[in-house]
Amino acid sequence: MVVLNKIYTRTGDKGETALGDGSRVPKFSLRVAAYGTTDELNAALGLARLHAEGDEDAALARIQNDLFDIGADLCTPDIENDDKAEYPRLRMVPAQTDRLEAEIDAMNAHLKPLRSFILPGGSPLAAHLHACRTICRRAERMVVELSGVEAVNPDAVRYLNRLSDWFFVAARMANDGGEADVLWVPGANR
Repeated sequence: MVVLNKIYTRTGDKGETALGDGSRVPKFSLRVAAYGTTDELNAALGLARLHAEGDEDAALARIQNDLFDIGADLCTPDIENDDKAEYPRLRMVPAQTDRLEAEIDAMNAHLKPLRSFILPGGSPLAAHLHACRTICRRAERMVVELSGVEAVNPDAVRYLNRLSDWFFVAARMANDGGEADVLWVPGANR
């Protein structure tokens, strides 16, 4: 359980932060940048939720919770020794990505196939979801880069990869089921 009695601790004043296992690293470390970008995505998703209602909002709330799970996963290195940890470590699991895939398939079943690339925009919710999609892609790139130098849970990478697809399809749904998508017109301003 998390207990936050005091918000500032001064322990990061020299440019370091603690990871989930208690080890300290520079705040510019790739691991911190990776989970920090998932936190940025979560904040952007909070803005998107201002324009969502009902089932849309519930789906976004589930994703926000998953993003905290990814943050917990990424801030705890040494994945190879999870079985030796004093307490169970929170890691992303395949079921979280499976849920996204099922939701993508359900949303996509209501959309006409694309015949053009679409520009980010349309409704306020769609525009925010497109912004979330691009932040998600950046988070994914950072986690993949991290996995090149340190062990990373592959389920975190898979989740982020699928999540950006989820945001794309959800943005189309938010644009009146794709009817209000803003289509790219190649060379329109020549």
